[in-house]
Amino acid sequence: MGLRDRFSQISGQTRFVVCRIFVHLSGREVAPLLGVLNQTARKAINSEGDMQVLGEQLVQVCESLLEYETFWQSAANEGDVLWDEGDAGDYVNELFTDSAGRYGSEIGSAPNRSEDFAIPVTQNVVVMLTVACEGEVPELEDNLADITALKSGLKALVNLNYRGTLRAIQIHFSPAQLGDELTSDQLIESFPELIPL
Repeated sequence: MGLRDRFSQISGQTRFVVCRIFVHLSGREVAPLLGVLNQTARKAINSEGDMQVLGEQLVQVCESLLEYETFWQSAANEGDVLWDEGDAGDYVNELFTDSAGRYGSEIGSAPNRSEDFAIPVTQNVVVMLTVACEGEVPELEDNLADITALKSGLKALVNLNYRGTLRAIQIHFSPAQLGDELTSDQLIESFPELIPL
């Protein structure tokens, strides 16, 4: 624990952890995950920020990612510990804006594909999970570009929901809908921080 952590602990300030986790999955079998992600996104949008609903959707996404572990290709994470709620909120907004600006991660209406005979199936899916919570979360305050650490991090997110310490939850994914493709070139260009697992 650093000097600032100890001082803030003594002065009774709340410790906020803000982090973003990237999980890249690859293979034709990952396409059904887009259905799960779109369903959770719709529920999250319809909840208008209800933390209970957002938490339930986060749990579903984490559990789905854990089920798809054999398709994990690369991962990355970033974050910070902050002692001011306003600073934590600003950092969450900064990560939200960045995630939304990544290739095909904004959720729009599905295009009319009735004229297509076959919908292309993407080989790549990247899921971006951003959370802010109170307290210490060692599983998230570590390098998650390792299969064991990533599993622990995703399980920690599930536990945080049940503990009730989550203060912000955002889920982005690329591509945003079935029929869109995330090519290897787009993957390298839009997600340079990914580290092979």
